[in-house]
Amino acid sequence: MQNFNIIITGVGGQGLITLLKILAEAALIENFDVRTSELHGLSQREGSVSVHIRFGQEIFSPLITPGKANLILALEMTEVLRAIDFSNKETVFLINKKLIPYFEGPTEKKVLKEIKKIPAKTYLIKASEICKEKIGIEVLAGVFLLGVAVSKKIIPFSSDIIIKAIKRSLPKEFSFKENKKAFLLGQKYE
Repeated sequence: MQNFNIIITGVGGQGLITLLKILAEAALIENFDVRTSELHGLSQREGSVSVHIRFGQEIFSPLITPGKANLILALEMTEVLRAIDFSNKETVFLINKKLIPYFEGPTEKKVLKEIKKIPAKTYLIKASEICKEKIGIEVLAGVFLLGVAVSKKIIPFSSDIIIKAIKRSLPKEFSFKENKKAFLLGQKYE
């Protein structure tokens, strides 16, 4: 496999670092070389957070070069706008249809207009809403989107590898059962 580059973007409290740990663990299970980087501001106060993960045969830098992302996974709609420069026509966008209202920030209509300009495959999914309704925990939206990514073969990992990575990488205070449920629910998403 050639190197694979993922940017996960969102706001503090959405579980980006957890997703980064799960994906890094999955890459290690598959014996890939892996590098990660966290780029965040006021992450504890719904500030912008962006993480990079690169894995493959030989990785030298954790940072993704603009235009080189294979996947951009956005847990909040406006945050996808910060990652557009990392995309190319082959990039897949997996976006949680959740908009956190900012003072004079972009509206959902404006964000959707910008997303439509992206010449790449885009999935816009109400992951937060689905997780809140089906599991009762909205923050599991990222793990739900991992399920979608595996089922649609967007990322080069099997379901078994991701489940093993979830179990290995979650701190004890997080429920493996609920995260596994969110992941499997994402795999069933059409």
